[in-house]
Amino acid sequence: MDRAYAQPLDVPALARIAHVSPAHFTRTFRAAFGETPHRYLQRRRIERAMFLLRETDRSVTDICFEVGFGSTGTFSRTFRSIVGRSPREYRRHAVAADVPTCFTMAWTRPVSAPPGRLSSSG
Repeated sequence: MDRAYAQPLDVPALARIAHVSPAHFTRTFRAAFGETPHRYLQRRRIERAMFLLRETDRSVTDICFEVGFGSTGTFSRTFRSIVGRSPREYRRHAVAADVPTCFTMAWTRPVSAPPGRLSSSG
């Protein structure tokens, strides 16, 4: 999922790769990572989008499709729920820092909300 985040991935396909049922895959994934496979994939896509918004001049629409979202509305809604602001607001306030990427990733990594605690705003 980390490498192919922009590909159309779904739980049944991931479960087949792992040779388990979709329900078992989802349960064990959530136990291991603290979030569902779908939410994990969304967060990985948003992390990549955050990098592209900070480091490039590409349009929000181009970034949306590059990271694997099928619509700008879903991308913007998901971005806001994870990051707390719209992609355009994030870009306006983000500053590309001249530090190693691993530090930037650690400092800007969105924190996943506990199950049942997703923000209803947006």
